[in-house]
Amino acid sequence: MRDGDIIVTQDVNFYYGSFRALTGVNISFEKNRVTALIGPSGCGKSTLLRLLNRMNDFIEQTRVEGKVLFEGRNIYDPEVDPVEIRRRIGMVFQKPNPFPKSIFNNIVYGPRLAGGMSRTDLESLAERSLKQAVLWDEVKDILGQSAMMLSGGQQQRLCIARALAMKPDVLLMDEPTSALDPISTAKIEELMEGLKKDYTIIIVTHNMQQAARVSDYTGFFYLGRLIEFNRTGKIFTTPDMKQTEDYITGRFG
Repeated sequence: MRDGDIIVTQDVNFYYGSFRALTGVNISFEKNRVTALIGPSGCGKSTLLRLLNRMNDFIEQTRVEGKVLFEGRNIYDPEVDPVEIRRRIGMVFQKPNPFPKSIFNNIVYGPRLAGGMSRTDLESLAERSLKQAVLWDEVKDILGQSAMMLSGGQQQRLCIARALAMKPDVLLMDEPTSALDPISTAKIEELMEGLKKDYTIIIVTHNMQQAARVSDYTGFFYLGRLIEFNRTGKIFTTPDMKQTEDYITGRFG
């Protein structure tokens, strides 16, 4: 691993049963950067994202080959605790999925389960997490009310705050704005820019403009392979591979 990398995949293959969804993926994710994974539907980008915090463990008949190094350690080694990996590598999904609880209890659910925090600690953690997700001013007077009454964009920022409350090092985002309107999307894109000071962010997106706007690095996937990986500016202006150029200019996909 190079200095500055937080996650590195080495020759990763991934199978759903006998179907090979990823082939020979080598990619390095740099600390405190936003990396976008792009490519047509079914190209393996979300599969890779879920590999990075062992979310695919929940799917039967899946198999990983190769290594996924997090801070130098293979997260698929038998002695590694997947629960600890998921705490340190948080995830935000495509559709907002708040728990049917109060706004406050959504944020403190994980930390409370982990134990060892007083009510005052939990209150300050909730405030900090909501401020980081730029939601505090909108909900500070209704923390006891159900999270289900929030708008879609607010719910997604709540889910980001909930992930941040676990104090992760990395935040994975699987198309976090695809279910949202343009104003909510802009808020979450702005939020990512602020969060990368403290976190490493890896985002899967179908939206080319979004990848160009928010990311420092971009990886283009096609049919389960990483075709090209580079600085975002290079990928979108002078890609090395014709396939990348064809996808970005809309000739296929």
